[in-house]
Amino acid sequence: MAKKLIGKTALITGASAGIGWATAIALAEERANLVLTGRRKERLDELAKLALAKGASAVTTIPGDAREEQVAKDCIAAALESYGAIDILINNVGMGIYKNLADTSVEDYTTMIDTNIRTTFLFSRYAVPHMIERGKGTILMISSMAGVYGFAGEAVYCSTKFAQVGFAQALDKELRPKGIKVGVICPGGVKTEFAIGTGRTVQGVAESSMLEPEDVAQAVLLACTQSSGSRIIEIQMRTMAEALA
Repeated sequence: MAKKLIGKTALITGASAGIGWATAIALAEERANLVLTGRRKERLDELAKLALAKGASAVTTIPGDAREEQVAKDCIAAALESYGAIDILINNVGMGIYKNLADTSVEDYTTMIDTNIRTTFLFSRYAVPHMIERGKGTILMISSMAGVYGFAGEAVYCSTKFAQVGFAQALDKELRPKGIKVGVICPGGVKTEFAIGTGRTVQGVAESSMLEPEDVAQAVLLACTQSSGSRIIEIQMRTMAEALA
């Protein structure tokens, strides 16, 4: 079977765990070149070996904090230097601190804003000029169902995820005339280390019926492999075990 991403280069932020990790494997299986970034070098090294074993054409890792502008610049530069282009950007970095508003500190607020919104802006900002120059590309934001409707005890987190959805919608209108596709993936809860210790527990996640990261990765892959005349602007995902309203 022909692999759908041969010759394509994908940059994935927050690749060292969870949805980012699963997405790297899904795209590797379609023979993409991968540029992977995350804060844990040892995890990126492990993922690079696994991705190559799964079929990735090549893998480049850039350890660093995605909130830092230079990290975004370095990742884009690495993609261009190593592979000559950046075809796909997956803005996956994210974190949540689940607290009632009166218990949410300014530090909590700033951390969520910088992690969920600033990183999305930075990587998009530096990838877009190259995509415009080539007249094509795909940008995906990994948001959340918390960016579709609000949840009690998650006001600030929800605001950051709504921001990602709005950012994607606006960029779709701005960039589609230039041949660039922009979309957003909105999963419900996913079985990852996300928010462990800041609203979730290891046991609670393990015993839950939340989505698997591989479920989300397949949605990302679908959005990345549309024909040139088709784009996916939003995917909402919920577990089959969700309680009926």
